[in-house]
Amino acid sequence: MIIDVALMIEGQNGLTWSRWQRLAQAAEDLGFAGLYRSDHFTNANPPEKESLELWVSLTWLASHTKRIEFGPLVSPVSFRHPAMTARMAAAVDDLSGGRLQLGLGAGWQEREHTMFGFDLLEVAPRFQRFREGLEVVTCLLRSDTPVTWIGEYYQLREAILLPRPQRPGGPPIVIGGNGEQRTLPLTARYADEWNAVFVPPARFAELNAKLDNLLDAAGRPREAVRRTLMIGSVFGRDEQEVERLLAGRDRQQLRARGILVGVADEIVEQIQAFAAVGVQRIMVQWLDLDDLDRLESFATSVLPSLG
Repeated sequence: MIIDVALMIEGQNGLTWSRWQRLAQAAEDLGFAGLYRSDHFTNANPPEKESLELWVSLTWLASHTKRIEFGPLVSPVSFRHPAMTARMAAAVDDLSGGRLQLGLGAGWQEREHTMFGFDLLEVAPRFQRFREGLEVVTCLLRSDTPVTWIGEYYQLREAILLPRPQRPGGPPIVIGGNGEQRTLPLTARYADEWNAVFVPPARFAELNAKLDNLLDAAGRPREAVRRTLMIGSVFGRDEQEVERLLAGRDRQQLRARGILVGVADEIVEQIQAFAAVGVQRIMVQWLDLDDLDRLESFATSVLPSLG
């Protein structure tokens, strides 16, 4: 199976305009399939770092790149009203010529919600709110006529987005996560793409099969949902650099947690193992936002072997 590779960065981990602009240009020039970023105000633990606002940064990206796909992994309904998210997403997707992938989530990081006064909710009501948010987004993006929909957390009354999205149905909806009780059923019902997070190939295969069964039960074709994976990385240009970046951590334990570890040929082998179990796109988490030399080495030594 063919697999492509995109970048994923943590937008709350020191992202500034200059870093974002350099990373976007690198992703565009080096052959990565896409550039994705988290949507957080802050990290789960101190110290505080720069955090470039997600939708402002994606608007810039839409008009300053030509090729790459992009989007949030993921934008929470807990601090973004889904009607506004749908409205922004449709506009950004149109601006980019149809390259946005709309990642949506329930929210999870307690610290940022406490800091800025957002109600995270307990898990059960949080996912009920997420389900309603998905209803709101899909109604607004996919209906060419006014919609009335009344839920506990959100309500639409004769609501319609104008202009209508240039892509029929708007940008694809991405749901990320590994939860079998809540996340996968919501994915089978609402999503165009499932993004698993930090799992090894065997676990991905198990979850992928469960999603297939849920899609069968929902009457949707299995191929209606693209299968992608966000994964960590410890890439070194030589073995000495790998050891330095590992800083004493055990590489086999990291691989078992869903992290790519090694030099180029080892990384290629690990990515191919994911392709063999159905992953169609790998989003490689790149934590050092300033290390573009090593990023270029990753692109030139890994990507050609996967094409």
